[in-house]
Amino acid sequence: MNDTSGGRGFEPSARAQAAAQSGADAKGGRSIKIEPLKQLRPYLMRYRGRVLGAFVALVVAALATLAVPVAVRRMVDFGFSHQSIELIDSYFAVMIAVAAVLAGASAARYYLVTTLGERIVADLRSQLFTHLSVLSPAFFDRAQSGELLSRLTADTTQIKAAVGASVSIALRNLVLFIGASAMMVVTSPKLSAFVLGAIPLIVLPLVGFGRAVRRRSRTAQDTLADASAFASEQIGAVRTMQAYSNERAATAHFTAAVERAYSAAQRSTLARAVLTAIAIFLVFASVVGVLWIGAQDVLADRMTAGRLSQFVLYAVFAAGGLGELSQVWGEISAASGAAERLFEIMQAEPAIKSPARPASMPAHGRGEVQFDNVHFAYPARPEPPALRGVSLHIKPGEKVAIVGPSGAGKSTIFHLILRFYDPTSGTVSIDGVRADHADPREFRRRIALVPQDTAIFSTSVRENIRFGRPEATDDEVARAADAAAATEFIRQLPLGYETPVGERGVTLSGGQRQRIAIARAILRDAPLLLLDEATSSLDAENETLVQTALVRLMAERTTLVIAHRLATVLRCDRILVIDQGEIVEEGTHESLVVRGGLYARLAKLQFEGA
Repeated sequence: MNDTSGGRGFEPSARAQAAAQSGADAKGGRSIKIEPLKQLRPYLMRYRGRVLGAFVALVVAALATLAVPVAVRRMVDFGFSHQSIELIDSYFAVMIAVAAVLAGASAARYYLVTTLGERIVADLRSQLFTHLSVLSPAFFDRAQSGELLSRLTADTTQIKAAVGASVSIALRNLVLFIGASAMMVVTSPKLSAFVLGAIPLIVLPLVGFGRAVRRRSRTAQDTLADASAFASEQIGAVRTMQAYSNERAATAHFTAAVERAYSAAQRSTLARAVLTAIAIFLVFASVVGVLWIGAQDVLADRMTAGRLSQFVLYAVFAAGGLGELSQVWGEISAASGAAERLFEIMQAEPAIKSPARPASMPAHGRGEVQFDNVHFAYPARPEPPALRGVSLHIKPGEKVAIVGPSGAGKSTIFHLILRFYDPTSGTVSIDGVRADHADPREFRRRIALVPQDTAIFSTSVRENIRFGRPEATDDEVARAADAAAATEFIRQLPLGYETPVGERGVTLSGGQRQRIAIARAILRDAPLLLLDEATSSLDAENETLVQTALVRLMAERTTLVIAHRLATVLRCDRILVIDQGEIVEEGTHESLVVRGGLYARLAKLQFEGA
C-alpha cells in the first residue's frame, strides 16, 4: 500500500541512471531532449496576451531590421550624386523611421518577455512549494532539503533566464534568419544556393554539441545541489558542528563539493564555448566564401554593386542570427536540464492522498482511536518491520500511555494516527472513520500534537502559537498561552508576543519552546491529543511548569502519551507496553509492576536509579 516512488528521483543511483540514459541518448543519435521545456506551456498559456504582444513586437523588430538592406542597395545603385540627393535624403529619412520602429519594438519585446519570465518563475516557485507541502513523509525520507531548495531557487532561476531572455533571443534570431534567408533568395538565387548549402554543415555541430551541453549542464546542477544540501545541514546544526570542533572538516567537505560543482560547471561551459566557436567560424567562413563569388559576379557585370551589398547584409543577418542561435541553444539546453529536474518533483505523487469520495468525519469529534491488526514497515527501511500485528482501542476521553525501549515502535503508532504513512496491512481509525477513507487534512484536524523536538519558526511568539489555528484571534492566542503557563515568560520578552524567536526558536529555552508547543495544541482544541516525550529534555523546574500545563491540556480529551520517564505515565488510565513492534503488556502501573514483565524491569531501572 505504500508508494515509495516519490523519493526515487533523489537517490544517487537514480541520478546516475538518468545521466547514463542521457549519455545513451546522445550515443544513439537521438535529437537533443527539449521535451522538459514543453511542460512550461500551460504556464505560458495563462498569459496569452503578453505572449502574443511579445511575438508581435519580435516580428515587427525583425521586419524593421530586414528593411535596412533594401535602402542600402538603392543608395549604392543610384550613387551619391547631386542629381539623386533628394532620393538619398528620402532613403535616410526612411531609415530613421525604421530605426524608431526597431527601437520601440525591441523595447516592448524586452519588457514583455522579461516580465513574462519573472511571472512564470514566480508561478513555478509557488506551485513547487505548494506541491512539496503535500508530498508524504516517505518522499522526504529520501530527499535532501538542500537539494530541494536548490531546485526551488537555482533551477527556477535557470528557467527564468531561458524564458525571460534566451527563448526570446532564439525566436528573434530564428525569425531574422528565416526572413534574411528568404530575402537572400529574392536578391540572388545563385548566391543563396551556396549559402543554404552550407547550413547542414553548421546545424549538425549545433545538434551534436547541444546534447553534450545539456548532459554537462544537468551534471553541474546536480553537483551544485549536493553542495547546497550539505551546506543546509551544516548551517542548521552549526552549534553541534562548533561544539565538536568540526569547522575545518565541514569546511573541507563543502569546499570539495563546491570544487566538484565548479569542475562540472567548467566542463559545461567549455562545451558551450566550443559549440559557439565552431558555429561562428562555420557561419562566417561561409559568408566570406559567398562574398568572394559575388565579387566575381560584380566584376563580370552579372550583378550590381548595390544588389551584392543587399545580399551581403542579408547574409550577415542570417549568419548573425544562426551564430546567436548557437549560443542561445546552449542556454536553452541548460534550462531544459533544469526543467527536467524541476518537473521530477512536480510529477512526484504523494503516497498519502484523499480518496475521490472521502468519508465524512463526525461533526463532533470524540477522539476514539482503533488499530486493527496493523503491520507496518518504513518505505526507506523495510527491515525490520516497525509494527507487527498491533491492535488497540482507545476510548473517548481515555488517557493512555505507550512505553517501551527505544526503537520499539512507539512513535510509529503516532505516525500512523497522523496518517503520515498508511499501514502495510490492517486499518487505523479515528471516531469510526478509517484513515485511508478520509481526507488527510480533515482527519488531522481532529489531532493536536506536542512533539519531543518542538518545531519553532523564525517569526514572533504570537505567530508560533497561532500556527495551531491560523484563523485564531489575538485574544484566543493569549488565552492559550495562559493555559500553557507561558504568559509570564512571554511578558518578560523585549516585545512580548511580537518578539522574534530566531531560527528554530534559538533564543528560547527548552521549557519555553515546549510551553509554546502546548499553547499551540491548546489553541487547536482537537479531541485527540498526542504527547511525544513532551517533558523528556526538561529540568525539574521546567518539567513541573510543563506538567501543570499538560494537565490542563489533557482535560476532557483523549490523550496518548509516549514517555521514557515512567513517572509521567502514572496518572494515565492505562499503559501499553510495546517491544519490537508488538504490544506485549497492557494494564495499570500497579498491575504491570506485579506482573514482573518488561514494564516492571523498566520501572525498576528508573525508580531505583532515581
